[in-house]
Amino acid sequence: MGSEGRERKLRLLCLHGFRTSADIIKKQLTTKWHQSVLHRLDLVFVDAPFPCQGKSDVEGIFDPPYYEWFQFNKEFTEYQNFDECLDYIQDCMIKHGPFDGLLGFSQGAILAAGSAGLQAKGVALTTVPKIKVVVIIGGAKFRNPSIVEKAYSSPIQCPSVHFLGDEDFLKPYGTELLESFVDPLVIRHPKGHTIPRFDEKGLDSMLSFLERIQKDVNEEKQETDLNNTC
Repeated sequence: MGSEGRERKLRLLCLHGFRTSADIIKKQLTTKWHQSVLHRLDLVFVDAPFPCQGKSDVEGIFDPPYYEWFQFNKEFTEYQNFDECLDYIQDCMIKHGPFDGLLGFSQGAILAAGSAGLQAKGVALTTVPKIKVVVIIGGAKFRNPSIVEKAYSSPIQCPSVHFLGDEDFLKPYGTELLESFVDPLVIRHPKGHTIPRFDEKGLDSMLSFLERIQKDVNEEKQETDLNNTC
């Protein structure tokens, strides 16, 4: 198989949606995403740090328990336990890493995208390797003014792929998030706020994106290994 067979897969920490769980996003991804995509990824799933503090939208569809990453007001401008959430994600990245990047859905997608910006500013995830890629499914931007200033004041250089659903209530906010990233890849689908299946065009785009990121990660690793031997 040559050197290609020895290349490790892209390792991503997966952040589930609000009041769901690691098991739920794992089931959704592994049943909906094409094997050719899953084969290129090493996905690690963790539950959010806080037990669900209210009714979950997935009750009756997926079994409990459910978890949430942080709490927020109706306007999504004030957060509780946000710093604790970031510390928990960093601890997970240390315990289960190293990681190449983050994958998130809904609240997890907001966190994944924002964390890349916060890390670039040196205010979060400071003890783990640089986030090299983010996969954003049904995402949006933070609304807290202090966090917005830190996370999005400069274009986020991290490569990103964004899934936008035609019927997703977060679509306008996910579209707005694109403006914060440099050269984001957009994969559109006809569904609502969900983890979608790939159509042929989306699958080709995703595979090309992953191939490019994998190449960049491998080249960076080879350069680091070379420098360490000098």
